[in-house]
Amino acid sequence: MSETVIVIESITPQVGVSLSADQGPQGASGATGPTGSAGPTGPQGITGPTGPTGSTGSTGATGATGGTGATGSTGSTGPTGATGPTGSTGSTGPTGSTGSTGATGVTGPTGATGQTGSTGPTGSTGVTGPTGSTGATGSTGPTGPTGATGAQGVQGVTGPTGSTGDTGPTGPTGATGVTGATGPTGNTGPTGSIGATGPTGATGATGSTGATGPTGPTGDTGATGPTGPTGATGATGATGPTGSDATGLPVILMLGGM
Repeated sequence: MSETVIVIESITPQVGVSLSADQGPQGASGATGPTGSAGPTGPQGITGPTGPTGSTGSTGATGATGGTGATGSTGSTGPTGATGPTGSTGSTGPTGSTGSTGATGVTGPTGATGQTGSTGPTGSTGVTGPTGSTGATGSTGPTGPTGATGAQGVQGVTGPTGSTGDTGPTGPTGATGVTGATGPTGNTGPTGSIGATGPTGATGATGSTGATGPTGPTGDTGATGPTGPTGATGATGATGPTGSDATGLPVILMLGGM
């Protein structure tokens, strides 16, 4: 008895059915078995290269500069350098004309009277008069206070010395002489050395920072990389049971590569 082999190529693995020549018509196909679970997902494909970065947007305008921040504490002053040599003194300028003499100040109080000078030479003796009778010598009165010494007047000619009488009272002090003119002003002395420079004042506080400029436009997105290879297909689920045979003839199923 010859056999007819029918191969179904739409499934994997292939299934062969062997029918005898005298079998009846093929029975209705059995219900399809449940679908097998999906196979594991294939590995992720390699990510494509990142596209070139878009050009950077133009920088926004710089905000206004804030005020200067507070200065930190001043560091210790370094040692003072050696003083340079003093330059030669310039020639003295011509003396200015003498200003007009100021008004004479108020005369200070008269100083204490100096000691009495030595007595001048005695003049020549005059003709002796007749000697009178000597009177009794009176007691010397108390010496009056010494007046301020006046300017020395011109000494007159000494007259003949008469007989010494009682000491009379001291005459009034002569008037003070006129003050002499002020002498010319002397040359100005050299200028003194310059004093040390004072410490620097503290710097003012820092002002607030200006506002940030607007962000530039975003560059174009790079091209998408190629898709990775597809993962392997999962195993096929088991085939459902075969439908009943109309003729009752045996059915041969062939699994494998026919």
